[in-house]
Amino acid sequence: MYAIIQSGSRQTHVVRDCIITVDRLDAKVGDEITFDEVLFVDKGGGNFLAGAPHVASARVKGVVDSQERGPKVRVFRKKRRKAWRRTLGHRTALTRVRITEIEVG
Repeated sequence: MYAIIQSGSRQTHVVRDCIITVDRLDAKVGDEITFDEVLFVDKGGGNFLAGAPHVASARVKGVVDSQERGPKVRVFRKKRRKAWRRTLGHRTALTRVRITEIEVG
């Protein structure tokens, strides 16, 4: 059984006991999180549920493993022939979630 959930503006394929990385969620390590925006659920054996846009009776539960930051991204900007250069850096705040259960009502 697997599901496709939407967290923030990204869609993620999840199965039970997998670890996913999503944009920062306001939760502490060890907190339980429920994803209500389930787009698709495959029950196995050719049985599936597709939402329009969400499956109303489906939920995915998980536990927050860690709050961390992603890799550093360097942004280099310049204007040619003007001797103007800027280097900026950015690290996205991320949350790692371990999926514990996929519920279909």
